[in-house]
Amino acid sequence: MFEGFQHRRVPVAEGEINLVIGGSGPPLLLLHGYPQTHVMWHKVAPVLTQSFTVVCADLRGYGDSFKPAGGPDHAGYAKRAMARDQVEVMQALGFRHFGVAGHDRGGRVAHRLALDHGERVAKLAVLDICPTHSMYAGTDKEFATAYYHWFFLIQKAPLPEKLIGADPAWWINSKLGHWGRDDAAITPEARAEYIRCFSDPAAIHGSCEDYRAAATIDLAHDAADLGRKLAMPVLALWGAKGFVGRRYDVVAEWRRRAEDVRGWPVGSGHFLPEEAPGETADALLAFFRQ
Repeated sequence: MFEGFQHRRVPVAEGEINLVIGGSGPPLLLLHGYPQTHVMWHKVAPVLTQSFTVVCADLRGYGDSFKPAGGPDHAGYAKRAMARDQVEVMQALGFRHFGVAGHDRGGRVAHRLALDHGERVAKLAVLDICPTHSMYAGTDKEFATAYYHWFFLIQKAPLPEKLIGADPAWWINSKLGHWGRDDAAITPEARAEYIRCFSDPAAIHGSCEDYRAAATIDLAHDAADLGRKLAMPVLALWGAKGFVGRRYDVVAEWRRRAEDVRGWPVGSGHFLPEEAPGETADALLAFFRQ
């Protein structure tokens, strides 16, 4: 995977971020979702290097990036802190202004990055999410059933950590199967990497802290910014076979948060870059090239 890419560990203020970088041209940062790592981009990133310098990074708490303590208020995993890491990474790589695309949790980090560092973000793409504040505000039985993990992972430590840690491989495979619609789209190499990384108790805890932050400090940050709209162009993609598009008018939700939004469904479940890599890559190329 990632043939022709260079592996780097880039120091940031609080630790080191693990990433791969390849290609040439304008910089494009790709951020992964749960329960994955930067490896989720392995089918799409090589295509994007036709036009861009592509950076695929592990978020703090995930993969081989550093895994700090969350703190009593979970601020160590606030999307504000996670976004700051990525700004520092891009600055260290020599990129002050860049495009960013995020899937799932990475999309939430990318949204906060665009809010807090809008002068750095040329364009934003969010994959298979609506804004966190909107999704929590509309919680009902349907949402809680489909997104039960949001409410499981935020439980006080060490409840979810111990239960997941009893069989991390089972948990990973169950999540990939629950949200995806083509299990074979997750290659054996990628699946093995997700399981390897998630077998680290620090990664299990870090990812739980990510969700705990989303239900607490992130909601406070998001509430304070409800009156602000992003100025840069935004692309919203979602899986045509997944939950988000059935539940929400995705483009309308993002137009409440940004001035310039376009979007459409991709022929996949939740894991767009792995289930529909060609369609996803084409959409990202067209959007970020404009």
